[in-house]
Amino acid sequence: MRLGIIDRYILRYFLGTFFLTLILILLIAVVFDISEKIEDFITKGASAREIVLDYYLNFIVYYGNMFSSMIVFISTIFFTSMLANRTEIVAILTGGMSFKRLMYPYAIGTIIVTLISMLLAHFVIPVSNVRRLHFENLYINVTSGERNNDLHRQIKPGHLVYLENYNSERLSGYRFTYEVFHGQKMISKLSSDFIRFDTLTNTWKLDNYTIRYIEKDRDRLQIGRQLDTTFDFHPDELSPKLYSVTMMNTPRLLQFIRAEKIRGSEKLNMYLLELHQRTAWPFATVILVLIAVSLSSQKRRGGMGLNIALGLGLCVTYVFFQRVSVVFSTNGNLSPLVALWVPNVIFALVGIYLYRVAPK
Repeated sequence: MRLGIIDRYILRYFLGTFFLTLILILLIAVVFDISEKIEDFITKGASAREIVLDYYLNFIVYYGNMFSSMIVFISTIFFTSMLANRTEIVAILTGGMSFKRLMYPYAIGTIIVTLISMLLAHFVIPVSNVRRLHFENLYINVTSGERNNDLHRQIKPGHLVYLENYNSERLSGYRFTYEVFHGQKMISKLSSDFIRFDTLTNTWKLDNYTIRYIEKDRDRLQIGRQLDTTFDFHPDELSPKLYSVTMMNTPRLLQFIRAEKIRGSEKLNMYLLELHQRTAWPFATVILVLIAVSLSSQKRRGGMGLNIALGLGLCVTYVFFQRVSVVFSTNGNLSPLVALWVPNVIFALVGIYLYRVAPK
């Protein structure tokens, strides 16, 4: 279908208002962020090049894409309300164009924004996060190390690791056990009071260790004060840092999640949330634009302000539903796929209803 004059007019308004709103909001966010972190930049010696290229350039890409669906929603309500108040939509509809046909340029603009957002989320932002998060860890965040309690991992089939406490920054832990099974039968068990990884020799050092070998006729026991050994796992595999997942593109993340399922990771839901949100959040743009056009295409007595107020209310409600479902997935048994798509499904039904009752 060819784009007519009205299509190009609406599409230009759609994309122009979106990108202008996006730029203005991001500039405001950058100004506030600089005012909050300028002391850290100065005291920790961050160079101007690092601040601009490593941090704020990637900051804009990351947060711009994260909030793109909300921004396109607000910008669509704004310029569609403006068209309605100037009775341009009334003139278009009375001129013979159906409301369904009027949605055509909106659909084109939505597809453009959604595809760009998905491309960024799946492939570009994970790469840009490497520099942004490295800058944050170097000049902004001060962490004492992430602690993990009661850590259970399956390193490979039949090889189970347990740590009562593990510090991912110090690469050390307490109450370590390594159990090896053949089928349903345990054939050996290594226990140690303390374990740490030596980065110089790439070996694990164990204190106060016991090794029990379970054989057919008798058990053998080996006890010692210190043991230097190697295992089939790296410290990062015991407790991968959550932010490292955001630095993986989607094909790499899928491989990582498959490996974590085998290891029985306690953070698997968080990794799956990161995977599914890369599609669910950009797709929300389609739903929110449908709601925005249906809501603001009518000229209301309260004017543009009423449409914007209603839009913001729906936007806040959507974010609330999304956050609640993510919390249920993180702290409960709700599937990450369900948690991220249920708000989209609910608001898709709201959008379809508003589209059906919108003045035609």
